[in-house]
Amino acid sequence: MKVKYFTLPNILTLANLLCGSIASLCAVSHIWAPEVMSLKVPLLFILASALFDFLDGMAARLTGQYSPLGVQLDSLADMVSFGLTPSLILTALYLGGNGVGAWWLVTLAVVACSALRLARFNIDDEQHESFIGLPTPACALAIGSLAWAVEEGMFALSPSVILVVSIVAAWLLISPIKMFSLKFKGLSLRDKTNRLRYAFLLVAAAALIIGGLGVLWGIIILYILASIISTFACKSQTKEQ
Repeated sequence: MKVKYFTLPNILTLANLLCGSIASLCAVSHIWAPEVMSLKVPLLFILASALFDFLDGMAARLTGQYSPLGVQLDSLADMVSFGLTPSLILTALYLGGNGVGAWWLVTLAVVACSALRLARFNIDDEQHESFIGLPTPACALAIGSLAWAVEEGMFALSPSVILVVSIVAAWLLISPIKMFSLKFKGLSLRDKTNRLRYAFLLVAAAALIIGGLGVLWGIIILYILASIISTFACKSQTKEQ
């Protein structure tokens, strides 16, 4: 079987992987030399990874260059960018907050559950219109934003809180909660899901303009709550009908 390695979608996916690798290295560097490497830097590379993750799918749709290799490569890249990196950021936060003992291993629950989340997505036919569980990019952005906020002095996180965040984030990744997708199939406001997307994006944009990247974690929480409310609303309408 002839395999094309360097198609446009695959190149964009590799860019995602490289940015995620740099983000992970920056998080590790902060553990060993916090005075040299700011924990704000990984979030910038996570954002770059998320952008390339979005663009590779768009490129595949526009060029028709879908392939089994591309699917697997995308998951492997996401595993580093949105699985390993947030775990290392949480580890850096825990150790930097004077966390003691081997409790920092709890932060690795995020990378473990990210692997389960990505593996399930690859074999699940129910996640075309929406997601089941928190998408790994959203989880990584939330954790990266928490680190940004801590570095900015917006608040402090004790080691015990960081462990709780790790457990909650890991659970959300493999939870049965349905999350709406931000991918638009059309621009019509008649589509109720589109209305939800537009409203969320407007609120998110306003929050980022006012509060900066340090409030991104709050936007992800809003995304989760909006998804839960939307799911319950849909179930209520179905019962009434």
